[in-house]
Amino acid sequence: MFWILCFELCAYLGFRVLVLRIYIFMSFIIKSKYLTVKKERPWLKKIGWVFLVFILMGVSFGAGLYLPGKTEFAKNLAAKEVEYTGKVIGKYIFFSKDNFSQDVNFNLYWNLWDALKENYVDKDAIIDKEMFYGSLKGLAASLGDPYTIFMDPKMAQEFDEDMSGKFEGIGAEIGMRDEIITIIAPIDDSPAQKAGIKAGDKIIAIDGESTSSLTVDEAVKKIRGPKDTTVILTIARNGAEELQKVTIKRDTIIIKSVKTEMKDGNIFVIRLTNFNGDTADAFDKATIEVLKKNPKGIILDMRNNPGGYLETAVQIASEWIEKGVVVSEEFNNKTKNDYQSDGRARLKDYPTVVLVNQGSASASEIVAGALKDYKKATLVGKKTFGKGSVQTLKDFDDGSSLKVTIAKWLTPNGYNINKQGIEPDVDIDLTFDDVKADKDPQMDKALEILSKAVDGR
Repeated sequence: MFWILCFELCAYLGFRVLVLRIYIFMSFIIKSKYLTVKKERPWLKKIGWVFLVFILMGVSFGAGLYLPGKTEFAKNLAAKEVEYTGKVIGKYIFFSKDNFSQDVNFNLYWNLWDALKENYVDKDAIIDKEMFYGSLKGLAASLGDPYTIFMDPKMAQEFDEDMSGKFEGIGAEIGMRDEIITIIAPIDDSPAQKAGIKAGDKIIAIDGESTSSLTVDEAVKKIRGPKDTTVILTIARNGAEELQKVTIKRDTIIIKSVKTEMKDGNIFVIRLTNFNGDTADAFDKATIEVLKKNPKGIILDMRNNPGGYLETAVQIASEWIEKGVVVSEEFNNKTKNDYQSDGRARLKDYPTVVLVNQGSASASEIVAGALKDYKKATLVGKKTFGKGSVQTLKDFDDGSSLKVTIAKWLTPNGYNINKQGIEPDVDIDLTFDDVKADKDPQMDKALEILSKAVDGR
C-alpha cells in the first residue's frame, strides 16, 4: 500500500511539474528573440499570453481526467495485491501468491477483543489477563497437536512441580488418543492405580462433564485438586460393554522414579516410573548397586512410564549401548540431530529384559527402541503407547511457558513409532483379573527368559 500511495503522489506531482515546465517554456518563448515584442507590435505579446492560458487550462483539465483514473487503477492494483500475494497485514511479512490462505488481518483480533468487552452480558466480570492468556492458549491449540500447549504462570508452575516429582491429584498421566482423553499410565501406588484405573482407559466424563471438547491441559486441571477431595471419572475400557464410573480420592503424589529389587535367581529389577529431574542420579545409584551385587540378569521395568526428559533417556540407554546413535530427532526441514551414547555402557554385559505396555510412552519408548535395535535386550509385554514427538520448553518473563513440538524422534534403525508404538519381542498381557489375583505374567515371563539365558551361557 505504501508504494501505491507513492505512485499516486508521483503521478500527481508529475502533472504539476509538467504544467510548470510548460509555463516556463512559454515564458521563455515569449521573452526570446523568436517572440521579441517590440513597441510597434504590442498585440503579439497579448496573443502569446492568451495562448499560454489556454494550454494551462487544457493540461489542468486533462490532469483532472487522468488522476481519478490512476487512483482507480491504484485501487484495483491494491485489491489484486491482497488477493494474490498472501501477506500478513501490518507485519511486513510477505508470502508468495500461492499462500493466499495465509492472509491475516491482525485488526480482527482487537475488533473481537473490543466486541467481547462491549457486548458480553457479564462485562464487569471480564479479566483482561485471563482473556489474553486464553487467546494464547487458543493460538497454540490451533496447531492441532495435543503436546503443543501454552501454559499461563499457574499452569507452568504446576508443570514444574510435576517434573520435580510432587503434586496433588490422582496420580495418572493422560494424553490424547484418537481425539479422546486417554489414560497413558497410572503412577505406582497412586490413588488412580488403587482405584483400578488402567493404561488405555478412555475418560468420557469428569464429574459428569463430557470431555469431548476438552484439551489435555483442561482435563488435567479438572482432574487435579486438593488432597482428600474426590473426582468421578467416567471411563470406557477396551473389552468392557458398559461405561464405568470410578470415584477417586485425591492425595499428595510423590513420585520416586527409580526403585530396585532383587528377585529369586539373583535377578535384579530396576523399576523406572518416570524420566524426571531426579531420575538420572537415581538410576546412576541403581547402576552402582547392580555392579556391587553382580546379578545374573537385569529386568528394566518401564511399564506405565509416561516419559519425561529426552536427555535422561539417552543417559539411561547409554548404560547398555557402548557406541552409536541412541535416538535421532528429525525436524520439519528434514534435518536430523543424532544423540550419541555417552559410552559408559556399564550394564552391557548383563542379560536384560525390558518390560513395556500400553502405558510406556515417550522417553521410555526411546530407551526400549534403542535397546531393541542394538539387540541389547528382549522386550516383553504389550505394544507401547506410540508418542514419538519431542517437545521443548520456552519460558517467558511473566512466568508463562510454551511447550512446543519441535521434532519427531527415530530409533537407531530409523523407525518412527509415533501413533504406532513399539511391538514387544514377546507379546503377553497383564489383565485386571491378574492384578486382583496378585499375579504378574509379564514379570514371570521376563524371569523365565533370563533364567534360560543364564543357563545357556
